[in-house]
Amino acid sequence: MRPTRLDLAPRPGLSRDEMESLQRRVAEAAVFEDDLPFDPTAVSLDTPETGNQTLTDATAPDGDADTDSQPPLVAGVDQSFLDDRALSAVVVLRGGEVVERVHAVSELDLPYIPGLLSFREGGPVLDALAELDCDPDLLVFDGSGRIHFRQAGLATHLGVVCDVPSIGVAKSLLCGTPDEDVDGRPEGWRTPIRADDSVDPVGGHPATPETTIGYAFQSRQYDSRPIINPLYVSPGHRLAAATAVDLVSRLSGSYKLPEPTRLADAYADEAKAQYED
Repeated sequence: MRPTRLDLAPRPGLSRDEMESLQRRVAEAAVFEDDLPFDPTAVSLDTPETGNQTLTDATAPDGDADTDSQPPLVAGVDQSFLDDRALSAVVVLRGGEVVERVHAVSELDLPYIPGLLSFREGGPVLDALAELDCDPDLLVFDGSGRIHFRQAGLATHLGVVCDVPSIGVAKSLLCGTPDEDVDGRPEGWRTPIRADDSVDPVGGHPATPETTIGYAFQSRQYDSRPIINPLYVSPGHRLAAATAVDLVSRLSGSYKLPEPTRLADAYADEAKAQYED
């Protein structure tokens, strides 16, 4: 998988002002409306079957794979760290089946700076995506998308650079204001996150109190455990906020994290072990 907008790719050696300026250019290029190469209702964790074959093995009458009838390819992206290096992991699912796993180890050029995560982790993630044989239809990131000070979090930045629909799924809220209190909500609950004074209007994308930049989404809740906090879901690129949270709901299994990023997180830890031995 190769980037299509290398001019917008995160790169080392930039000043803070230059990084923020690049993020504004990314936000200008971002599309926060649905522009999808697949039907969102086709996304699930089930692997449909055709006769005795899964759809990933099904063939059309001419002998080619019947890709039109298959669920879309969804890639989860996450990272672990080896001192001053990042191990970026990508796990690609078609329905409930893992079809490819890749990782890359890359040098880190920056410390963590809130709001500039894509300049620390974006290059390493692009290194891992370049290892893929397949071309995912959807990228799901552990990080923010439009829920960002300049509407250009990691999921937006890399979604634009690759020109692939993308979603950011964060465990904490970077900016914006929920419509309702988020504590102790039941499984499946969601509420809009609205832009506030910390969010800049960029590239024709408004940032008024009426602007929905994402959702708080309660993916799981258990009576027998301490209260589980919600996830913060936002569109990265080529998705509306409501569609992004619907897709994350469709990709949620038995755990808090959506299955693509949960599996990427587990694979990142598994791959890391071979470098630590």
